[in-house]
Amino acid sequence: MLSFKIHLIDVQNSLQNYIWILEDTKTHDIVVIDPTESQIVIDYCESHYLKVKQIWVTHWHKDHIAGIPKLLEKYKNVPVYGPKAEASHISTLSHFLDDSDIFHFNCFEVNIIATPGHTLGHIVFYIPEIGCVFVGDTLFAMGCGRVFEGTHKQMYESLQRLASLPDNTEVYCTHEYTLSNAKFAVTLEPDNFLLEERAEHVEYLRLLNKPTLPTTIALEKATNPFIRAKSIEQFSQWRTRKDNA
Repeated sequence: MLSFKIHLIDVQNSLQNYIWILEDTKTHDIVVIDPTESQIVIDYCESHYLKVKQIWVTHWHKDHIAGIPKLLEKYKNVPVYGPKAEASHISTLSHFLDDSDIFHFNCFEVNIIATPGHTLGHIVFYIPEIGCVFVGDTLFAMGCGRVFEGTHKQMYESLQRLASLPDNTEVYCTHEYTLSNAKFAVTLEPDNFLLEERAEHVEYLRLLNKPTLPTTIALEKATNPFIRAKSIEQFSQWRTRKDNA
């Protein structure tokens, strides 16, 4: 049986980034996912006696990769896994990943799912045996990423791929956007009682300055309009409304 812990580092920047750390608790080896900054990760690892074994990158945006160079200065020869399609944007990549690729972190089998939309090469890291997926900026709690490089069709299909994962899969998003997403989502589905209830709970958590993540696939299927959209056309209309809100 795999023994693990997932740590959250709140970067506390204007983009409300979270850096996730996956720890093999038998060895204290870790993976750093989408490191916005380096020193905050180094300090956390030193205070918790963690050993950086791998770095994973979902896409090329600066707030997901800016910490990598200095992490590599500190932790020599650590492999960096990320999207092959975005290698020209991420000079630090050492392992280039495509859809359906599989690799390992210690005994953890990691499956790659391509989720274009936010960027053309965006990927997510899914670990079936422990029921978790690190989704970068594709899926947010009650929301989804802006469609910067891809098409609305691509993003809709990417979200549907994620929605097909087991309901109990825990979803680790990279930004604390849940409150603003909730306020917008209730305008799209005003009769969704579960959504209204969740929005109230999220507001309570944020008043206490507590994180709202991770979420689950089941919860998103029940309360996330962008996953619940009945067609690409409806998704596109709602995404455009969100962009202009």
